[in-house]
Formats: sequence, C-alpha cells, structure tokens
Amino acid sequence: MFGNVGMDMQPTVTPAVTASYVDHMDSTTQYVNDQQRGYRPLAIAVAETSYPAVLVAGLAVGLGILYLIGIIIYNVYFHPLARFPGPKSFAATRIPYIRTILKGRIPQTIRDLHVKYGKVIRIAPDELSFVDGDAWKPIYGTRPGHGQKPKDVRVFPPTANNVPSIIQSNDADHSRFRRLLSHAFSESSLRGQEPIVRGYIDLLIQRLHENANDENKPVDMVSWYNYTTFDVIGDLAFGEPFGCLEESRYHPWVKFILGNIKFGAYSNLMRRIPILKPLITLFIPKSILRQRYQHLELTKQKVLGRLKSSNERPDFFSHILKHQDTEKGMSFGELMTNASTLIIAGSETTATLLSGVTYYLLKTPNAYAKLKEEVRTAFKSDDEITLQACNQLTYIHAVINEGLRMYPPVAVGLPRIVDPQGDTIAGEWVPGGTITSVYQLAAYHSLSNFTEPDSFIPERFLGDPRFENDSKTVLQPFSFGPRNCIGRNLAYVEMRSILARVVFNFDMELHDPNFVWTDQDCFILWDKPALKVKLTSRV
Repeated sequence: MFGNVGMDMQPTVTPAVTASYVDHMDSTTQYVNDQQRGYRPLAIAVAETSYPAVLVAGLAVGLGILYLIGIIIYNVYFHPLARFPGPKSFAATRIPYIRTILKGRIPQTIRDLHVKYGKVIRIAPDELSFVDGDAWKPIYGTRPGHGQKPKDVRVFPPTANNVPSIIQSNDADHSRFRRLLSHAFSESSLRGQEPIVRGYIDLLIQRLHENANDENKPVDMVSWYNYTTFDVIGDLAFGEPFGCLEESRYHPWVKFILGNIKFGAYSNLMRRIPILKPLITLFIPKSILRQRYQHLELTKQKVLGRLKSSNERPDFFSHILKHQDTEKGMSFGELMTNASTLIIAGSETTATLLSGVTYYLLKTPNAYAKLKEEVRTAFKSDDEITLQACNQLTYIHAVINEGLRMYPPVAVGLPRIVDPQGDTIAGEWVPGGTITSVYQLAAYHSLSNFTEPDSFIPERFLGDPRFENDSKTVLQPFSFGPRNCIGRNLAYVEMRSILARVVFNFDMELHDPNFVWTDQDCFILWDKPALKVKLTSRV
C-alpha cells in the first residue's frame, strides 16, 4: 500500500502549464537583459570617471601610512632622545601618554615606569621624566646662563574667560601677580588672620562632635576637610565664607570647581592634537562643559560682590585693590581668573593632604599613637592649640611631610621646555626643545631617593639613622623656583592646626580597614573617594 504513495502523488504536468512557464522565463530573461543593457554603460562610465580619483586617494592613504611609519621609526631609533630608556610605545607616539591621562592614571604609570627603567625615562617622543633631586633646579629654577624654562602651555588648561591666571601667565605678568598676592600670604599677614582661621576650625570640630559616636554612621573626612578649607579660603579671599560648614554641604560654586578640574584632561588632548578638537569635543561630558561656564558666572558674581563690598577687614583682595587703578593692578578678567585659582590652590590641595594623612595614620597604628601622645601631652584644652603653639610640635610636622611624600596633592609633572641651546639635568645632557618634568609621586616613591619608599614612616624626617641616606632635598611638594606655590605658609598653618585639633578631640578608626583609599584617578588633582572614619569624642 505505502509503496505506491510516491507514484500516486506525482503532479500531473499539462501542456498548458508547460507553455505558461516557458513564457514566464522568456519574459524574465528579457527584463534582466534590458536592465543590463541599460546599466552597463553607466557602470562603465562611473568606473572610467572615478578610476583616477580612486588611484589618487589610494596613493594619498598609502603615502600617509608610510609617513606615519617613518615618523615612528625615527622617533624610536633616530630621535635625539632615542638613547633614553622607556617603553617603545611611548617613544613612538604621544598616544599612550594621552590615553593614560584620559584614564586618570598618569602619576601611577610614570611611577611604575621609573621603577622599571630608572631615574630618567622617556615618556613621549619629545618628553623626559626625572626623579633625581638634582633635577629640580635646572628644570624649575634659574642659573647663570639659564633663565626660567617656559612652561608647556598645552598641559595647563586655559581659563574659562581665556585670561591667564598666575599659573598660565608669562614671566612678566606672573611677577606682577605674585607681588600683588605675596603680602596676603606672608607670615605676618596670616598671624593677623588667625581668628578667622580658628573660627572655622572651631566650627569643624563642633560639626564633627555632632556626627561622632555612631558606629553605624561613619564620617566622610574628605568632605569635612574640604568644607573647612573652602570656607577658610573663601573668607580670606572674598570676606565671606561659602557656607559649607554651616550647611554641611558643598556650595554650588565649589562643586563646579571640582568638576572643572576634569576638563583639563580633555583640554590637554585638544591642544596636543588640534585637528581632532571637533571630535574630542563630542566626547566631553555635557555636565563638565556646563559646570565650566556656571563656574565662570559664579566667579564673576563673587568678584563683583567683593568689589562692591565696603568691608574694611583685611583680606587677600585688600592689597590688590590698592593698586587697582595703576599699571601694577589687575584687570577685571585677571581678578576673576586669579580668584578662581586661589580658591582651588588654597583649599583643595590642603584638604587633599589632610585626607591622605588621616588615612595613612589610621593604617599605621604606631605613627598614630605617637601623634596622639605628642598632641595630647602638649595641650590640655582646645584653647591652647594656637597656630604658634602648633609650630613647636615636631612629630606633627614630620607626619605632614611624610604625608606630602606618600600622597602629594599635585602628583603629576609640571612640564618645562629646555632652552634652545640644551642643558644638563641631573648629569644628563638634554637637547633644546625637550619637555622635562619631575613627577612627584614617582620621585617620592623611588627606591633611589628613599628607604622603604612605600611605607608611611614619619621618623625619616626626625633623624632616624635608618633613613640617613634618604634624599630629603627631592621633596618639593610646593614645587621649586620662582613659580613655586605662593600659598605654602597658609597650607602649613591650616594642616598643622586642623590635624592637631582633630587628633586632640577624637579617637579615629577606619570604617573599612581593607579599603585601599589611595587607589584613585588623578586629573591634575586627585579624584578622591569618601574616607569613611568612625569618630569617638574624647573631650
């Protein structure tokens, strides 16, 4: 039965069906032939017309690739800096360097490269990094026959209003700005400002007591240190605080400043490769661009408010405004850019150091115990902890120096360009036009400079014989030469006073002892996570 199913089910093909199928195929073939006859001349015409253009384009691409290969070969093997050690990828092009900046890992990468390749390394086709203490003076200082080396302006982002501040300015303007600001940062001036500084430290301690003694609610010391230093510098600069401590939160302007720092990484890339600026701009987060211009507007309002103020109490602007109508004074645009620079340099860096020191103290029980003993033996009450009294404490000074070494607030290099005639830096002849710098994190964690460089040991600054071969002169956390940090005195005043008051008032413990807080990205300044600490009031 089943054997005949296939035969029974075969379709019957009639002559009519066959004729219809043949007619259909003939018409389809005719359509295809017509289409080919219609398009073939056009295809041939296009090919004949575009062949020279395709050939030229191909040659251009080929020559471009050969040119790039030639540059890479030259940079790696024949460039004047080819003799210096370092990874070949960094020597070939600047792309690895820029990629590392955008990732926020440039200080750590340069540190690791120095560990692998030595005291002088090539980190880009035209750039060298040094960790030797003898490199500071020839790079950042002045000597007979060698003036100040110019900055590599591509590294320093332009201000939002395109008016240079004391950081980006040329030598003449820098000297003018520094003369106007130096009085505000002198030791005598800071002694007169002690009641203001002390008032904000009092408020910090009050706020910390209000938030202490709760194991389930650790305190973020990064935020509280930032609140304090921003309020201090705001009052010293503008005659009024930002209200961070009062409100227990960041003022919007402070948020804009912190967000604006990241713009520097993108700005660096755009100035390195101008042709890619339109493309790079597309990848900059809109929030960063928005904060940049909001920051500019708020800076304008702050400066206008200070200019209209009748406040007779001396502040940073008092001396500047005395010369406002002379050629020695600052324009309104210069007041804006320098005000912004003062706020960042006078607050963020100090808070960064205090956060780092707190973390390392709590990770190093012996050092923390010694500091508590020194502070709590020297003082019996908060009122005794004055700026002058803190100057007499030796261990706290060593703790701060060790904090600056382990966790420098400005960990990146500040590039300078070698004179056209060339120069000798740390015993190495460097051709003119070479970009040079000392990366602080790399220098301070180099075994060639410090014994146990990755360990927090304040005793190295107190004459301990274990560290007699340490190169203390390499430690220049406020930079070196005519352009070193003008706010050094204020920074030390705040760091010693705040740290002493916190240690006197509280016992501290890390909320999570296993959290590696120092594993951070860096965009000129560190991008700090919260530092959660359990506080217990003792007074």
